[in-house]
Amino acid sequence: MKTELYDSILSRCEGAVYVFDADVLRERTAKIRAAMPENVSLCYAVKANTFIIKELIGSVDRFEICSPGEERICERLGVPSEMMVISGVYKTPSVIEKTVADKGFAGTFTVESLLQFEQLCEYSQKYGSNIRVLLRLTNDSQFGINEEDIENIISRRTEYGNVEFSGIQYFSGTQKTSVKKLRREIEKLDAFLACLGEKYGYVAKELEYGTGFPVSYYEGEDFDEDDYFATFSKMLCGMKTKVHITLEIGRSIAASCGKYFTHIVDTKCNKEQNYALCDGGMHQIVYFGQYMAMKRPSMSLYSKAPQGDKKWNVCGSLCSMNDIIVKEAPLGEIEAGDVLCFNNTGAYCPTEGMSLFLSRDIPAVYIISRGKISEVRKAFETCALNTPDYN
Repeated sequence: MKTELYDSILSRCEGAVYVFDADVLRERTAKIRAAMPENVSLCYAVKANTFIIKELIGSVDRFEICSPGEERICERLGVPSEMMVISGVYKTPSVIEKTVADKGFAGTFTVESLLQFEQLCEYSQKYGSNIRVLLRLTNDSQFGINEEDIENIISRRTEYGNVEFSGIQYFSGTQKTSVKKLRREIEKLDAFLACLGEKYGYVAKELEYGTGFPVSYYEGEDFDEDDYFATFSKMLCGMKTKVHITLEIGRSIAASCGKYFTHIVDTKCNKEQNYALCDGGMHQIVYFGQYMAMKRPSMSLYSKAPQGDKKWNVCGSLCSMNDIIVKEAPLGEIEAGDVLCFNNTGAYCPTEGMSLFLSRDIPAVYIISRGKISEVRKAFETCALNTPDYN
Protein backbone atom coordinates (compact mmCIF):
# COMPACT_ATOMS: atom_id res chain seq x y z
CA MET A 1 0.00 0.00 0.00
CA LYS A 2 2.73 2.48 0.95
CA THR A 3 4.67 1.63 -2.23
CA GLU A 4 1.65 2.67 -4.28
CA LEU A 5 1.54 5.99 -2.44
CA TYR A 6 5.25 6.60 -3.02
CA ASP A 7 4.85 5.69 -6.70
CA SER A 8 2.01 8.18 -7.01
CA ILE A 9 4.07 10.95 -5.42
CA LEU A 10 7.13 10.25 -7.57
CA SER A 11 4.98 10.34 -10.71
CA ARG A 12 4.08 13.94 -9.85
CA CYS A 13 7.63 15.15 -9.14
CA GLU A 14 10.31 16.03 -11.63
CA GLY A 15 12.96 16.57 -8.96
CA ALA A 16 13.83 15.41 -5.46
CA VAL A 17 11.05 15.20 -2.89
CA TYR A 18 10.52 14.79 0.86
CA VAL A 19 7.82 12.42 2.10
CA PHE A 20 6.77 12.23 5.75
CA ASP A 21 4.66 9.34 6.99
CA ALA A 22 2.21 10.44 9.68
CA ASP A 23 1.32 6.83 10.50
CA VAL A 24 4.95 6.08 11.36
CA LEU A 25 5.06 9.34 13.32
CA ARG A 26 2.08 8.40 15.47
CA GLU A 27 3.49 4.92 16.09
CA ARG A 28 6.80 6.45 17.11
CA THR A 29 5.34 8.87 19.64
CA ALA A 30 3.18 6.09 21.05
CA LYS A 31 6.25 3.87 21.48
CA ILE A 32 8.22 6.59 23.30
CA ARG A 33 5.27 7.41 25.54
CA ALA A 34 4.68 3.74 26.40
CA ALA A 35 8.35 3.32 27.35
CA MET A 36 8.25 6.17 29.89
CA PRO A 37 6.70 6.43 33.36
CA GLU A 38 3.10 7.61 33.61
CA ASN A 39 4.05 11.04 34.98
CA VAL A 40 6.01 11.92 31.84
CA SER A 41 4.77 14.26 29.09
CA LEU A 42 6.19 14.71 25.59
CA CYS A 43 7.19 18.05 24.09
CA TYR A 44 8.11 18.16 20.39
CA ALA A 45 11.01 20.40 19.39
CA VAL A 46 9.57 22.21 16.39
CA LYS A 47 12.98 22.95 14.88
CA ALA A 48 13.38 19.26 14.02
CA ASN A 49 10.69 19.46 11.32
CA THR A 50 7.96 22.07 11.01
CA PHE A 51 6.04 20.15 8.33
CA ILE A 52 4.77 17.49 10.76
CA ILE A 53 3.50 19.82 13.50
CA LYS A 54 -0.17 19.44 12.60
CA GLU A 55 0.18 15.65 12.49
CA LEU A 56 1.53 15.69 16.06
CA ILE A 57 -1.33 17.62 17.64
CA GLY A 58 -2.98 15.03 19.88
CA SER A 59 0.13 12.82 19.98
CA VAL A 60 2.36 15.13 22.03
CA ASP A 61 1.57 17.41 24.94
CA ARG A 62 3.50 20.52 23.93
CA PHE A 63 5.61 22.15 21.23
CA GLU A 64 8.98 23.81 21.84
CA ILE A 65 9.22 26.99 19.75
CA CYS A 66 12.60 28.66 19.27
CA SER A 67 11.96 31.57 16.90
CA PRO A 68 9.25 34.06 15.87
CA GLY A 69 8.93 32.18 12.58
CA GLU A 70 8.24 28.91 14.36
CA GLU A 71 5.65 30.64 16.52
CA ARG A 72 3.88 31.97 13.43
CA ILE A 73 3.92 28.50 11.86
CA CYS A 74 2.37 26.95 14.97
CA GLU A 75 -0.31 29.65 15.09
CA ARG A 76 -1.19 29.08 11.43
CA LEU A 77 -1.41 25.33 11.97
CA GLY A 78 -3.80 25.71 14.89
CA VAL A 79 -1.54 24.74 17.79
CA PRO A 80 -3.36 25.89 20.97
CA SER A 81 -1.34 28.44 22.92
CA GLU A 82 -1.45 26.29 26.05
CA MET A 83 0.64 23.75 24.12
CA MET A 84 3.35 26.30 23.25
CA VAL A 85 6.68 26.71 25.02
CA ILE A 86 8.31 29.92 23.78
CA SER A 87 12.01 29.18 23.97
CA GLY A 88 15.22 30.21 22.20
CA VAL A 89 18.41 32.04 23.13
CA TYR A 90 17.17 35.19 21.40
CA LYS A 91 13.56 36.11 21.89
CA THR A 92 12.84 39.17 19.75
CA PRO A 93 11.70 41.84 22.25
CA SER A 94 8.82 43.04 20.06
CA VAL A 95 7.55 39.48 19.69
CA ILE A 96 7.86 38.84 23.45
CA GLU A 97 5.91 42.03 24.12
CA LYS A 98 3.20 41.06 21.63
CA THR A 99 2.87 37.57 23.10
CA VAL A 100 2.83 38.73 26.73
CA ALA A 101 0.30 41.45 25.89
CA ASP A 102 -2.05 38.82 24.47
CA LYS A 103 -4.29 37.94 27.43
CA GLY A 104 -5.43 34.84 25.56
CA PHE A 105 -1.94 33.35 25.44
CA ALA A 106 -1.75 30.42 27.85
CA GLY A 107 1.67 29.01 27.02
CA THR A 108 5.01 28.96 28.82
CA PHE A 109 8.22 30.99 28.38
CA THR A 110 11.71 29.70 29.04
CA VAL A 111 14.15 32.12 30.65
CA GLU A 112 17.45 31.97 28.76
CA SER A 113 19.13 34.98 30.34
CA LEU A 114 18.72 37.60 33.05
CA LEU A 115 17.90 40.15 30.32
CA GLN A 116 15.10 37.92 29.04
CA PHE A 117 13.76 37.61 32.56
CA GLU A 118 13.79 41.39 32.98
CA GLN A 119 11.92 41.82 29.70
CA LEU A 120 9.30 39.22 30.61
CA CYS A 121 8.75 40.86 34.00
CA GLU A 122 8.58 44.32 32.45
CA TYR A 123 5.97 43.36 29.86
CA SER A 124 3.90 41.29 32.29
CA GLN A 125 3.66 44.32 34.61
CA LYS A 126 3.03 46.72 31.73
CA TYR A 127 0.06 44.74 30.42
CA GLY A 128 -1.09 43.16 33.67
CA SER A 129 -0.57 39.71 32.20
CA ASN A 130 0.13 36.63 34.25
CA ILE A 131 2.87 34.55 32.66
CA ARG A 132 4.34 31.10 33.28
CA VAL A 133 8.10 30.54 33.05
CA LEU A 134 10.65 27.73 33.12
CA LEU A 135 14.10 28.83 34.29
CA ARG A 136 16.66 27.26 31.97
CA LEU A 137 19.70 25.84 33.73
CA THR A 138 22.87 26.23 31.66
CA ASN A 139 24.77 23.20 30.42
CA ASP A 140 28.00 25.23 30.55
CA SER A 141 27.33 26.72 27.11
CA GLN A 142 25.59 29.81 25.73
CA PHE A 143 22.23 28.33 26.75
CA GLY A 144 20.44 29.13 29.99
CA ILE A 145 21.62 30.74 33.22
CA ASN A 146 23.79 29.70 36.15
CA GLU A 147 22.56 27.84 39.22
CA GLU A 148 23.24 30.84 41.44
CA ASP A 149 21.17 33.07 39.15
CA ILE A 150 18.25 30.65 39.36
CA GLU A 151 18.62 30.50 43.13
CA ASN A 152 18.60 34.29 43.35
CA ILE A 153 15.42 34.53 41.25
CA ILE A 154 13.69 31.80 43.26
CA SER A 155 14.69 33.39 46.55
CA ARG A 156 12.94 36.61 45.42
CA ARG A 157 10.04 34.96 43.60
CA THR A 158 7.37 36.72 45.68
CA GLU A 159 8.55 40.05 44.24
CA TYR A 160 7.34 39.04 40.79
CA GLY A 161 3.60 38.99 41.27
CA ASN A 162 2.71 38.36 37.63
CA VAL A 163 5.13 35.49 37.17
CA GLU A 164 4.42 31.83 37.90
CA PHE A 165 7.65 29.87 38.27
CA SER A 166 6.65 26.52 36.84
CA GLY A 167 10.03 24.85 37.16
CA ILE A 168 13.36 24.15 35.49
CA GLN A 169 14.34 23.47 31.89
CA TYR A 170 17.54 21.68 30.91
CA PHE A 171 19.09 20.50 27.65
CA SER A 172 22.66 19.40 27.11
CA GLY A 173 23.00 18.06 23.58
CA THR A 174 21.85 15.54 21.02
CA GLN A 175 22.65 11.99 19.96
CA LYS A 176 23.43 10.94 23.54
CA THR A 177 23.97 7.18 23.45
CA SER A 178 25.51 7.05 26.93
CA VAL A 179 23.04 6.18 29.68
CA LYS A 180 25.79 7.07 32.13
CA LYS A 181 25.67 10.67 30.93
CA LEU A 182 21.90 10.70 31.28
CA ARG A 183 22.23 9.29 34.82
CA ARG A 184 24.69 12.05 35.78
CA GLU A 185 22.33 14.69 34.41
CA ILE A 186 19.30 13.28 36.20
CA GLU A 187 21.19 13.07 39.48
CA LYS A 188 22.37 16.67 39.01
CA LEU A 189 18.87 17.96 38.25
CA ASP A 190 17.35 15.95 41.10
CA ALA A 191 19.88 17.39 43.55
CA PHE A 192 19.33 20.94 42.29
CA LEU A 193 15.55 20.68 42.61
CA ALA A 194 15.98 19.30 46.13
CA CYS A 195 18.31 22.21 46.94
CA LEU A 196 15.71 24.76 45.83
CA GLY A 197 13.21 23.09 48.12
CA GLU A 198 15.50 22.91 51.12
CA LYS A 199 16.92 26.44 50.81
CA TYR A 200 13.92 28.41 49.62
CA GLY A 201 10.87 26.23 50.18
CA TYR A 202 10.30 26.12 46.44
CA VAL A 203 8.67 23.02 45.00
CA ALA A 204 8.96 22.92 41.24
CA LYS A 205 5.88 21.72 39.40
CA GLU A 206 7.81 20.67 36.33
CA LEU A 207 11.17 19.63 34.96
CA GLU A 208 11.42 20.00 31.18
CA TYR A 209 14.34 17.85 30.14
CA GLY A 210 15.84 17.78 26.65
CA THR A 211 17.21 14.26 26.64
CA GLY A 212 18.92 14.21 23.24
CA PHE A 213 17.80 10.64 22.56
CA PRO A 214 19.94 9.21 19.74
CA VAL A 215 18.93 8.08 16.26
CA SER A 216 20.88 5.47 14.31
CA TYR A 217 21.59 6.98 10.90
CA TYR A 218 24.56 5.00 9.62
CA GLU A 219 25.66 1.43 9.13
CA GLY A 220 27.12 -0.05 12.30
CA GLU A 221 25.37 2.42 14.63
CA ASP A 222 22.49 0.22 15.76
CA PHE A 223 21.90 0.03 19.50
CA ASP A 224 19.30 -1.57 21.75
CA GLU A 225 16.79 1.26 22.04
CA ASP A 226 14.31 -0.77 24.09
CA ASP A 227 16.93 -1.43 26.76
CA TYR A 228 18.08 2.21 26.56
CA PHE A 229 14.53 3.48 27.14
CA ALA A 230 13.92 0.97 29.94
CA THR A 231 17.09 2.05 31.75
CA PHE A 232 16.25 5.72 31.33
CA SER A 233 12.70 5.20 32.55
CA LYS A 234 13.98 3.44 35.66
CA MET A 235 16.29 6.37 36.39
CA LEU A 236 13.38 8.82 36.18
CA CYS A 237 11.38 6.68 38.60
CA GLY A 238 14.32 6.78 41.01
CA MET A 239 14.33 10.57 41.34
CA LYS A 240 13.80 11.77 44.90
CA THR A 241 11.97 14.92 43.86
CA LYS A 242 8.60 13.82 42.53
CA VAL A 243 8.28 16.53 39.91
CA HIS A 244 6.25 16.26 36.72
CA ILE A 245 8.66 15.55 33.87
CA THR A 246 8.30 16.76 30.32
CA LEU A 247 10.72 15.28 27.81
CA GLU A 248 11.64 17.74 25.07
CA ILE A 249 12.43 15.63 22.01
CA GLY A 250 12.85 16.40 18.32
CA ARG A 251 15.13 14.06 16.43
CA SER A 252 13.98 10.88 18.17
CA ILE A 253 10.33 11.62 17.38
CA ALA A 254 10.70 12.81 13.81
CA ALA A 255 13.60 11.01 12.14
CA SER A 256 11.98 7.69 11.30
CA CYS A 257 8.91 9.19 9.60
CA GLY A 258 10.84 10.72 6.71
CA LYS A 259 12.08 9.57 3.33
CA TYR A 260 13.98 11.59 0.75
CA PHE A 261 13.78 10.57 -2.89
CA THR A 262 16.27 11.80 -5.48
CA HIS A 263 16.63 10.82 -9.13
CA ILE A 264 19.85 9.62 -10.74
CA VAL A 265 20.36 11.99 -13.65
CA ASP A 266 23.77 10.90 -14.96
CA THR A 267 26.39 8.20 -14.48
CA LYS A 268 30.07 8.17 -15.31
CA CYS A 269 33.37 6.49 -14.53
CA ASN A 270 36.30 8.82 -13.79
CA LYS A 271 39.71 7.31 -13.04
CA GLU A 272 38.16 3.92 -12.23
CA GLN A 273 35.65 5.50 -9.84
CA ASN A 274 31.93 5.16 -10.62
CA TYR A 275 29.84 8.27 -10.04
CA ALA A 276 26.07 8.59 -9.90
CA LEU A 277 24.89 12.20 -10.17
CA CYS A 278 21.54 13.08 -8.57
CA ASP A 279 19.14 15.99 -8.82
CA GLY A 280 19.32 16.37 -5.02
CA GLY A 281 22.41 16.79 -2.87
CA MET A 282 23.90 17.93 0.40
CA HIS A 283 21.86 21.15 0.25
CA GLN A 284 18.69 19.09 0.72
CA ILE A 285 19.70 16.07 2.79
CA VAL A 286 21.62 16.45 6.04
CA TYR A 287 22.27 13.68 8.54
CA PHE A 288 23.80 14.39 11.95
CA GLY A 289 27.54 13.72 11.69
CA GLN A 290 27.51 13.63 7.90
CA TYR A 291 30.63 14.97 6.20
CA MET A 292 31.92 14.09 2.73
CA ALA A 293 30.09 10.73 2.92
CA MET A 294 32.49 9.36 5.53
CA LYS A 295 29.59 7.24 6.81
CA ARG A 296 26.91 5.36 4.89
CA PRO A 297 23.30 6.21 5.76
CA SER A 298 20.32 3.90 5.36
CA MET A 299 19.48 4.15 1.66
CA SER A 300 18.60 1.96 -1.30
CA LEU A 301 17.65 1.84 -4.95
CA TYR A 302 13.90 2.45 -4.98
CA SER A 303 11.55 -0.09 -6.54
CA LYS A 304 14.36 -1.94 -8.28
CA ALA A 305 16.38 -4.93 -7.11
CA PRO A 306 20.16 -4.38 -7.33
CA GLN A 307 21.80 -6.31 -10.15
CA GLY A 308 25.46 -7.07 -9.56
CA ASP A 309 27.79 -5.63 -6.96
CA LYS A 310 28.97 -2.52 -8.76
CA LYS A 311 29.72 0.29 -6.31
CA TRP A 312 28.99 3.97 -6.82
CA ASN A 313 29.91 7.33 -5.31
CA VAL A 314 26.57 9.14 -5.11
CA CYS A 315 26.95 12.89 -5.68
CA GLY A 316 24.47 15.74 -5.74
CA SER A 317 23.74 18.51 -8.22
CA LEU A 318 25.92 21.20 -6.66
CA CYS A 319 29.16 22.42 -8.20
CA SER A 320 31.05 21.61 -5.03
CA MET A 321 33.63 18.96 -4.21
CA ASN A 322 31.82 18.49 -0.90
CA ASP A 323 28.57 17.35 -2.52
CA ILE A 324 29.13 13.64 -1.98
CA ILE A 325 26.23 11.89 -0.27
CA VAL A 326 27.44 8.27 -0.20
CA LYS A 327 30.74 6.62 -1.12
CA GLU A 328 31.04 3.12 -2.55
CA ALA A 329 27.32 2.37 -2.35
CA PRO A 330 26.65 -1.20 -3.64
CA LEU A 331 23.87 -0.28 -6.07
CA GLY A 332 24.79 -2.65 -8.89
CA GLU A 333 23.80 -1.71 -12.44
CA ILE A 334 22.03 1.65 -12.47
CA GLU A 335 21.08 4.23 -15.07
CA ALA A 336 19.71 7.74 -15.39
CA GLY A 337 16.08 7.79 -14.29
CA ASP A 338 16.53 5.39 -11.38
CA VAL A 339 15.46 6.69 -7.97
CA LEU A 340 17.35 6.53 -4.68
CA CYS A 341 15.49 6.46 -1.36
CA PHE A 342 17.14 7.77 1.82
CA ASN A 343 15.55 6.74 5.12
CA ASN A 344 15.32 8.45 8.53
CA THR A 345 15.15 11.92 6.99
CA GLY A 346 12.24 13.16 9.09
CA ALA A 347 14.37 15.35 11.38
CA TYR A 348 16.36 18.38 10.24
CA CYS A 349 17.03 17.14 6.69
CA PRO A 350 14.53 19.54 5.05
CA THR A 351 15.75 22.58 7.00
CA GLU A 352 19.46 22.27 7.83
CA GLY A 353 20.71 22.03 4.26
CA MET A 354 22.08 24.96 2.27
CA SER A 355 18.81 25.40 0.43
CA LEU A 356 19.80 28.59 -1.38
CA PHE A 357 23.22 27.43 -2.57
CA LEU A 358 23.45 27.57 -6.40
CA SER A 359 19.81 28.69 -6.52
CA ARG A 360 18.52 25.15 -7.00
CA ASP A 361 14.79 24.55 -6.56
CA ILE A 362 13.58 23.54 -3.11
CA PRO A 363 11.84 20.14 -3.17
CA ALA A 364 8.15 19.57 -2.68
CA VAL A 365 6.97 18.08 0.62
CA TYR A 366 4.28 15.41 0.92
CA ILE A 367 2.54 13.90 3.93
CA ILE A 368 1.00 10.46 3.75
CA SER A 369 -1.53 9.54 6.42
CA ARG A 370 -4.04 6.69 6.65
CA GLY A 371 -3.74 5.89 2.97
CA LYS A 372 -4.07 9.49 1.75
CA ILE A 373 -1.54 11.86 0.16
CA SER A 374 -1.28 15.58 0.92
CA GLU A 375 1.07 17.97 -0.85
CA VAL A 376 1.93 20.41 1.94
CA ARG A 377 4.56 22.40 0.05
CA LYS A 378 5.07 22.72 -3.67
CA ALA A 379 8.56 22.76 -5.12
CA PHE A 380 9.61 26.33 -5.73
CA GLU A 381 12.41 28.32 -7.30
CA THR A 382 14.95 29.99 -5.03
CA CYS A 383 16.37 32.28 -7.70
CA ALA A 384 13.98 35.07 -6.65
CA LEU A 385 15.39 34.92 -3.13
CA ASN A 386 18.94 35.21 -4.46
CA THR A 387 18.27 38.01 -6.94
CA PRO A 388 19.02 41.59 -5.83
CA ASP A 389 16.18 44.09 -6.16
CA TYR A 390 17.34 47.56 -7.11
CA ASN A 391 13.85 49.08 -7.32
